[in-house]
Amino acid sequence: MRKLSFFLLLLLTAAAAAVRGDDGAYIGVNIGTAMSSVPAPTQITALLRSQNIRHIRLYDADPAMLSALANTGIRVIISVPNDQLLGIGNSNATAAKWVARNVAAHFPMVNITAIAVGSEVLSTLPNAAPLIMPAMRYLQNALVAAALDRYIKISTPHSSSIILDSFPPSQAFFNRSLDPVLVPLLKFLQSTGAPLMLNVYPYYDYMRSNGVIPLDYALFRPLPPNKEAVDANTLLHYTNVFDAVVDAAYFAMAYLNVTNVPVMVTETGWPHKGDASAEPDANADNADTYNSNLIRHVMNVTGTPKHPGVAVPTYIYELYDEDTRPGTASEKYWGLFDMNGVPAYALHLTGSGVLLANDTTNQTFCVAREGADEKMLQAALDWACGPGKVDCSVLTQGQPCYDPDTVQDHATYAFNAYYHGMGMASGTCYFSGVAVITTTDPSHGPCVYGGKNGSALLNGTSMAPSSNSTTESGSRRGVGDVSSFVLTVAIALLLSVVLL
Repeated sequence: MRKLSFFLLLLLTAAAAAVRGDDGAYIGVNIGTAMSSVPAPTQITALLRSQNIRHIRLYDADPAMLSALANTGIRVIISVPNDQLLGIGNSNATAAKWVARNVAAHFPMVNITAIAVGSEVLSTLPNAAPLIMPAMRYLQNALVAAALDRYIKISTPHSSSIILDSFPPSQAFFNRSLDPVLVPLLKFLQSTGAPLMLNVYPYYDYMRSNGVIPLDYALFRPLPPNKEAVDANTLLHYTNVFDAVVDAAYFAMAYLNVTNVPVMVTETGWPHKGDASAEPDANADNADTYNSNLIRHVMNVTGTPKHPGVAVPTYIYELYDEDTRPGTASEKYWGLFDMNGVPAYALHLTGSGVLLANDTTNQTFCVAREGADEKMLQAALDWACGPGKVDCSVLTQGQPCYDPDTVQDHATYAFNAYYHGMGMASGTCYFSGVAVITTTDPSHGPCVYGGKNGSALLNGTSMAPSSNSTTESGSRRGVGDVSSFVLTVAIALLLSVVLL
């Protein structure tokens, strides 16, 4: 029995390490639920997969949503809602139960990477500020006890309003009245390797500046050198609000002698609609410009003027419009999609690859995922050309799309034809995880793909099976994103247990 426990522990450790992964630069999305009709967790997961969204932040730890995320490999930040801080911040036992129920019960099948403790507590619930550190310490104790602390980090998202005198960034400092919380908080983040979570909203900075901040500066639009903001103390040039706020956080931490805690932007975005008279710049064009430029900026690992080339992991606010949110008209319209999964506007990400291609015009394509298992690709290709009713005659020898004669290329043609033949509906570019949406046109030579000229090339109509599943039951993985090597090791370990 001792040998069995050892091998299972080794298997779990290998699987968990493969699940978590380390990305550096990435874009994630927040998923709020202030909607009159919340999509089912399975629908949300299907949309995430179709958009190749690999990082999300939840505002709670809903068990149904976590179950839907199992085996997807999607990296998840779960949250302790503000109304649960009192219980967790006052009781080690309550924190342990919370971790057992919301973390240990799901990990590693759900790739939980962090716990966000509350949301903007210091600025919106100052009376609850003394609960932050006890809650974080109790949760950390529970993670350590469950041997999960190496995989899951704990932090708390802050409003950028806690940073005072934020320009020039080199003069920024945190509100000194918050020192009793922030000083131990930063030491905690240092000791655990967790990031400072920061919500950055150039839209609000622009709106409140009464014309001082130019719109182009808020939207990442190119500025001539004489229009760039220059920090007179460091001579660093700032071309956008986002970088200036992130660097202000770095300088504010340095003011407290903390220089090794990274910044993670847990919320940022731009509303695509608002009150026409009071919020004229809350519109689809500006939302497209901001988020498209943001994605390119983050994914290119541009970094900030203070830390060039240093990744700033960033989460867009948000996946869906939330029609029941209170406040100004724009509060309801920050989503990339409406409640039905229809894009609120089209991101223009030409050349950006497979990330967040929420454009359902003829500018998106469905392609075979790079590095996908060839047997799974072949099974999906067989399904598309058979039950999926894709006309695959152009893939035969002598026809325009025969070359290159590889499973990857033929699958890309078939996947894309099916995707466009089904009207680019949510979930029609998945094929058991071996397909992704891209804005890069895969057409080559005489082989023109559906989406470039509108051709769909379906033989009649066909409804997609659940998640475009193939008939191969073996295509489902037990743990999301576990490599074939890890699975081989796992099988070997289990066999050795049986033999022993």
